[in-house]
Amino acid sequence: MKNVKLDVHGTQLVITVDLAQDFGPSSSGKNIIIATTEGNQTVPGKEDQGVKIGLNVYRRKTQ
Repeated sequence: MKNVKLDVHGTQLVITVDLAQDFGPSSSGKNIIIATTEGNQTVPGKEDQGVKIGLNVYRRKTQ
């Protein structure tokens, strides 16, 4: 994962992303990646329940 922090507080999943970061262009080159789980990931502490998350945060690349 890049720039993604996952925390479980009771029944709530808290996702933290620093919107000031970026990791360069996406594979298509159309967007700038801010944060990604790089595919589906298991939510911490919920492995036995099979809870997964897939997250991409991006912004359009300005021309």
